[in-house]
Amino acid sequence: MEIRAEPATSALATRLLASFVEEVANRLPEGFDPARSVPASPEDLTPPAGEFLVVFDADGEGIGCGGLKNLGSSAYEVKRMWIAPTHRGRGYARALLGALEERARDLGALELRLDTSAVLAEAVALYRASGFVEVAPYNDNPYASFWFAKRLAAEP
Repeated sequence: MEIRAEPATSALATRLLASFVEEVANRLPEGFDPARSVPASPEDLTPPAGEFLVVFDADGEGIGCGGLKNLGSSAYEVKRMWIAPTHRGRGYARALLGALEERARDLGALELRLDTSAVLAEAVALYRASGFVEVAPYNDNPYASFWFAKRLAAEP
């Protein structure tokens, strides 16, 4: 497995993000329209504003992704985190979340936030197991059931 930065506008990123949108749309009872969700534009996921990471399996195939979006005040948000269903249960998501945390620290983040739907129970379990705690809603995402945060470092 390898995790590395990829331009959020690349063909690979576009394919992975489309797979994310398709799966979430199929799993949410009301569907999923990224335009109604909290935005994560390619610019939001590009340095210095953010970052986009791709997970590659042992064969070099891009099988997952996740982005970081700068929220200001030393906080970044995890956006569009996804692992292909054929590769789940092998630790890829946990490794990706760890890489996103590390990159957020490198960017100066003191806190990492994210939101997710209750329908995505495996994601909720991963975030809780990774030290994220439930917080009050920090955005108006109509698809979110949970909002989480994790302190990455103590205030200077």
